[in-house]
Amino acid sequence: MFMKNRVKIGILRETKNPPDKRVPLTPSQIVDLHIKYPDAEFYMQPSDYRCYTDAEYKYLKIPVRENLSNCDILMGVKEVDKSTFIPGKTYFFFAHVAKEQLYNRDMFRTIVEKKIRLIDYEYLTRDDGTRVVAFGYWAGIVGAYNGLRARGIRTDRFRLKPCHECKDLDEVWAGLRMIDLIPGLKILVTGEGRAASGAMETLSHTNAVKVSPEDFLDKQFDIPVVCQIGPQHYTRRKDGKPFSFDHFVKNPSEYESAFKPYTKVTDIFIAAHFWDPQSPVFFNLEDMKKPDFSLSVIADVSCDINGPIPSTIRATTIADPFYGFNPRTGKEERAFKNPDNITVMAVDNLPGELPRDSSADFGRQLINNIMDDLINQRETPMLERATICQDGKLTERYGYLENYLRK
Repeated sequence: MFMKNRVKIGILRETKNPPDKRVPLTPSQIVDLHIKYPDAEFYMQPSDYRCYTDAEYKYLKIPVRENLSNCDILMGVKEVDKSTFIPGKTYFFFAHVAKEQLYNRDMFRTIVEKKIRLIDYEYLTRDDGTRVVAFGYWAGIVGAYNGLRARGIRTDRFRLKPCHECKDLDEVWAGLRMIDLIPGLKILVTGEGRAASGAMETLSHTNAVKVSPEDFLDKQFDIPVVCQIGPQHYTRRKDGKPFSFDHFVKNPSEYESAFKPYTKVTDIFIAAHFWDPQSPVFFNLEDMKKPDFSLSVIADVSCDINGPIPSTIRATTIADPFYGFNPRTGKEERAFKNPDNITVMAVDNLPGELPRDSSADFGRQLINNIMDDLINQRETPMLERATICQDGKLTERYGYLENYLRK
């Protein structure tokens, strides 16, 4: 439970390496919150690399201090350095433990040992399961842009500067309008959620034209084209019955991949789907070795390592976003070294390339959906659904993590 007193909220310095520049709340948003809730107190941990500087917070009279032990609620973005946890506090961040991610198990153990209440942004949902706060849209925007960047470098046809070197989103769009994608180029986007929506927004600023899945597979074009597909296109039921999204969500293991035809006609694949580990993989390494496998660039926005796309063998970074994947060996090589290799982009913190834009949008989502409950210290079903552990114990919803935690 939250402390029943004047609530104090601290904004953490990001500690994951490489450091992330995003924030959950911008300076102006904190000012607005303080005006609306004068009894609430907000504190910032100092940071040399945050996209909003310490000076911007100080100018608006928001206290900046190292020690946040006076705060009841601590909010960050990415995973937190386990050595910095304050026992007994409530933490909000993207924890990446609910899928039993091995690389975060030690952090998770520390959280439980220190009797921290962990609330994961990813699981803040409405009753129907819809997420209320996410960076996915921005991941799609940057991921699609990086896919185009990779294509330009591979073909030496055009150069787009990295998103993080652009002043803002307007400059990103302006750069896209300057390039000319070649006739007949085929770009495929998988997914129908926020990330895919962001990817399609990026592609709408190019000269590519959207076409149907049927035309994408069967026709040749004298213009560049883009196609967006969902699981009803890239999977099918093993028993031959018609696709049902509700059935797919509840029974992903009863489906098989129907993606193979797309591997024969696609040039740039932008993977912006949600993938359940029980779902079928899109294709395998043997498929990638076949002469009719046409993908030259895979921009894996979803970035499920060793998941549905065999070339996603590690996450890349904003500073070094690309690597070459040799399908004959199944191993990584230097990016753009061999034209027969597939260029892979698998940055796992894509919104960090547009940190001010994405942070402001994320903060708006927090304010619209949970800040009133947090500040007024109301327990809600939404907060309960997102609470992974509390008082040294896993919550009932996440009890399945016991073996992962104790191994």
